[in-house]
Amino acid sequence: MDTHIGFAAVQPKNGTITIPAQLRRRFGLDKPGAQVEIIVRDGEIVLLPHVAVPAEQAWFWSERWQAKEREADTDLAAGRATTFDTAEDFLAHLEQINAEADDADRTSGE
Repeated sequence: MDTHIGFAAVQPKNGTITIPAQLRRRFGLDKPGAQVEIIVRDGEIVLLPHVAVPAEQAWFWSERWQAKEREADTDLAAGRATTFDTAEDFLAHLEQINAEADDADRTSGE
């Protein structure tokens, strides 16, 4: 649904447009590194807010990692997850999986 906010003047010298303060705050454009993506759609100029991701977190937002996150969410929603009461239980489970994999390797090599 469209909400009319008002008008913004375009500075003729450099094309600067000021986005109202309440919208900058609402969409995080008051944060350092914030950017606005500009799209032309059906004769309209559309501004999409983007907040920069710190370089050390960029890996998380890569398409490959996000695909893995979606896969994990699907597995969790389907009940394909194991929980453990203690760290020791978790480590014992990992050791069991490792031993089973070793057994499978030995069996397939025969």
